[in-house]
Amino acid sequence: MKNSLRNNGLATAMFAIFAVSIVGMSLAGWSSENEDRAEHGRTSQGYVEYITSGSYIEAVFENWESEFLQMWALVILTVFLYQKGSTDSKPLRGKASQDTSSRYSIIEADSWHKRGKAIVHGLYAHSLGIALFGIFIASFALHAVGGAQAYNELAVLHGGEAMSVFGYLGTSQFWFESLQNWQSEFLAVGALLVLSIYLRERGSQQSKPVGRRYDHKTGE
Repeated sequence: MKNSLRNNGLATAMFAIFAVSIVGMSLAGWSSENEDRAEHGRTSQGYVEYITSGSYIEAVFENWESEFLQMWALVILTVFLYQKGSTDSKPLRGKASQDTSSRYSIIEADSWHKRGKAIVHGLYAHSLGIALFGIFIASFALHAVGGAQAYNELAVLHGGEAMSVFGYLGTSQFWFESLQNWQSEFLAVGALLVLSIYLRERGSQQSKPVGRRYDHKTGE
């Protein structure tokens, strides 16, 4: 048990912080929602009712959407683009280990068994990008569903007309919610890429060794 926690400490810490944060978010949001309802003379909302409401679903997934989009973009763009001096970039010269791993070619396969193996290998070779993009698409869809639900709840309350999910996708409100998160995520990733060229954090895998200086000639 001790070795397992040590060997998986980074993921354990991240998911523990996530769990505490999302529970804290739901409780704070629930309290805020009921305060708003009390101010407007409306009945209070139960906790389960709140976390299944459109406003909560929209709030959660508009953030997940931007997070997984920026991670997918970083994974895919580092396949093709370089950043001199960054630890997240492949070397400017030569090939990285990712480019020299084993490959299976469907064209060269001479049997259905080998073709099937090549297809499976091809999917696995891009499985990280596929998984991240899949979670982004799911979060994008749930953001739209939750946003439309929240919009319709307010529309009914104020005597307005309900809107479909696809209708909500075309609103400026939906894209404001998305882009306000996208811009911050890509700014943070860009800042990390550039700052890690010149700055150091002793002991972190996101940093080059403290004793290694940045050389403009070699790009190291």
